[in-house]
Amino acid sequence: MPAAKSTAKPVFDITERPPVGYWLPLSLQHLFAMFGATVLVPILTGLNISVALFTAGLGTLIYMTITGFRVPVFLGSSFAFIAPIVAGQAVAGVEGAMAGAFCAGLIYVVVALLIRQFGVSWLLNLIPPIVVGPVIMVIGLGLASVAIGMATKAAGSDYDVMNLLVAGVTLGCLVVFALALRGFFTVVPVLLAIICGYVFAALVGMVDFARVSEAPLFAVPQFTFFMTSLANGIPWAAIALIAPVALVTMCEHVGDQIVVSRVTGRNFLKDPGLHRTLIGDGLATSVAAFFGGPPNTTYGENIGVLAITRVFSIYVIAGAAVMAIVLAFVGKLAAFIATIPVPVIGGVAIALFGAIAASGMRTLIEGKVDLGEKRNLIIASIILVLGIGGAVVKIGTGFQISAMALAALVGIVLHAVLPGREVGGRTEDILG
Repeated sequence: MPAAKSTAKPVFDITERPPVGYWLPLSLQHLFAMFGATVLVPILTGLNISVALFTAGLGTLIYMTITGFRVPVFLGSSFAFIAPIVAGQAVAGVEGAMAGAFCAGLIYVVVALLIRQFGVSWLLNLIPPIVVGPVIMVIGLGLASVAIGMATKAAGSDYDVMNLLVAGVTLGCLVVFALALRGFFTVVPVLLAIICGYVFAALVGMVDFARVSEAPLFAVPQFTFFMTSLANGIPWAAIALIAPVALVTMCEHVGDQIVVSRVTGRNFLKDPGLHRTLIGDGLATSVAAFFGGPPNTTYGENIGVLAITRVFSIYVIAGAAVMAIVLAFVGKLAAFIATIPVPVIGGVAIALFGAIAASGMRTLIEGKVDLGEKRNLIIASIILVLGIGGAVVKIGTGFQISAMALAALVGIVLHAVLPGREVGGRTEDILG
């Protein structure tokens, strides 16, 4: 069966550089899409927000360099490391936790070198469309609670209705802009929706401008260099808590690469190769930890922007990365971006995460997966329930397997052990 390619022509393909008049707003769109989740991780872990922005931008540029500027993804703070980092800080402080995150990135590199040596075909045989499709759906729908949580923000408070209203206005604007606008505006519906949602939120009193006036114009991020603490000994306890999480997040990495491949009509697992994307992600995580930032991962929000706008230009992603780095040093600008109410980001996240889930459905359809087959139905059902249901497995005091990773692992095992593997299709057929 020939490889299934995206039927919709991209507005700007991967190697196309948009005119300056398009470039800036398109990059801003990606910056806004990633901002809410990227700063949420340091807020929850006690790390520095400006450092997280700096390492997200720097990590993205590192990733792009390693992959030969061929994979249009943005790297931001990883949610999978939140609990392990908190636990790592409890036993070895911030420096110890960052040492663990640094080692997690190195695990990526080791696995990538093994894939480079032995190839990727064995991996693709483990993840046919019957596994890939539901896993992609889980990546999108598994984040549904995050989107809804951002849309409501303060669950149980008197402001829930207003939060939902702001999120609804933002989402409604995104739908209208995506379907009705023409010309230049067809490629920035997310940015326009965020602007409209922001204006509406300001009108109803949900925007606090005080932090902007109080913020300094220029501020160097408060970097934390864990290397200076190693003189007191290697924090093995923190490393044991945090580094193994890489084995889990690598499953999510593969799923994200498949999603981006499906959206852009490429096969990034083969070109530039999974080993290069893993090395890029791993080095980005280690560099982030070196500066005191949270581990990085490819961002579903930005993949959703690709799917909705059909703008795949690597120049646009690089522009967003540079903006994130600049933002980390401009105190007032960072403070202004931080005034965007969380429900505004939640409104657009509903559509962005849904676009990822829809890509998973398309994978099943184009992979010609017959859900009338009991084997396929069982595998898909279990993956979906485990992933969307939030089945987290905790091991010890700090290590846990996220629902998305658990769903992927169980799906791979079921496909490997259940009879009739040939009915699940082949991943090569849908990636090309």
